[in-house]
Amino acid sequence: MNTRKMVYAAVILALSIAIPAIFHFTGLPGNVFLPMHLPVLIGGLLLGPLYGLIVGMLSPILNFFLTNMPPVPILYIMIFELGAYGLFTGLLYKKTNRLFISLLASLVLGRLVGAIVVFVLIQTMTGFDANPIVWFTGSFVKAFPGIAIQLILIPLLVSRIELSTKSNFK
Repeated sequence: MNTRKMVYAAVILALSIAIPAIFHFTGLPGNVFLPMHLPVLIGGLLLGPLYGLIVGMLSPILNFFLTNMPPVPILYIMIFELGAYGLFTGLLYKKTNRLFISLLASLVLGRLVGAIVVFVLIQTMTGFDANPIVWFTGSFVKAFPGIAIQLILIPLLVSRIELSTKSNFK
């Protein structure tokens, strides 16, 4: 275990709790601006796939226990979706060293994982036929402002952090 990465992961995890709390307390819609996603995606890019996965999966769980958000069953979807974001950003950035492409591909892959979880939940809990394409498409449309913020802000922040630390966390 890398102590430095563990400390950074703890800070990023704390941000993944603090930022959504600010949004919820001020009434800003989390499902539009995606405040929990920002630290998780940054964590995956900076810390790599393992820590990205761990931070991504723990973020919604800890948020739920501390703030009762996200509500069940959204909690179950977000555990896997954010875990996938952390995993894929870390994996793709480590393999390609192309920050924006890794981020963009991870946003699609994470939502695909979310769509699969939605499909499984609906099939196992209700027995109704579910169309994961509808959820997948809707997750992009409703959250467009948050996605735009992610695509602009995350590359800037990660580049600055990497430059200021003069090291590659991965």
